[in-house]
Amino acid sequence: MSARAPDPSAAISAVLLAGGRGSRMGGIDKGLQPFQGQPLAQRALQRLRQQSLPPAALMINANRNLAAYQALGAPVWPDVLPDYAGPLAGFLAGLAHCDTPLLLTLPCDVPNFPLDLCARLARALHEQDAEIAMVAAPEADAQGQARLRTQPVFCLLRAGLLGSLRRFTEGGGRKIDAWTAQHRQVVVPFDRPDDDPHAFANANTLAELRALEQQ
Repeated sequence: MSARAPDPSAAISAVLLAGGRGSRMGGIDKGLQPFQGQPLAQRALQRLRQQSLPPAALMINANRNLAAYQALGAPVWPDVLPDYAGPLAGFLAGLAHCDTPLLLTLPCDVPNFPLDLCARLARALHEQDAEIAMVAAPEADAQGQARLRTQPVFCLLRAGLLGSLRRFTEGGGRKIDAWTAQHRQVVVPFDRPDDDPHAFANANTLAELRALEQQ
């Protein structure tokens, strides 16, 4: 009997970023806001489990209401950096608890991200021998024209980048682009004819969240 091929999903963990202040929502905990009858964080975990290449392990980065997040069925890890240091603090928490070679990062406020997100990022990462794969998605510019824009919170990272990110943040670095620029990266466009042009629409306010529910 020939050996079974390794399961590609076993190489990937995912961390859902829900550790922000929710400032533009009046300071409420964004990941726990309802979307079509369930918290945004639960919706995201559900879509991660439905991926064409589902991650082998899921976790949540949160800094408030930890019991409510734990009730969603995934381990919860707060920031190790103080004062709500932004998405890179969530990246760092995820990498510090990642037991797989790759880590997928994604925010909690994008309820309709594609179900082939993980597979397409993984394919590009391996084909380009990159250390980081990130999404580029259509976004309307000031003239209303759709332009591809990088969405750096949607990343697939090699777990070996933990040391690099730790040094960067210990030195005061907080900008995702400034850190990712230090590594081999590939940008993956999600603009195929059959891609939903609104798949990466996020909700910064409660009004935007209600509008997304109606799409």
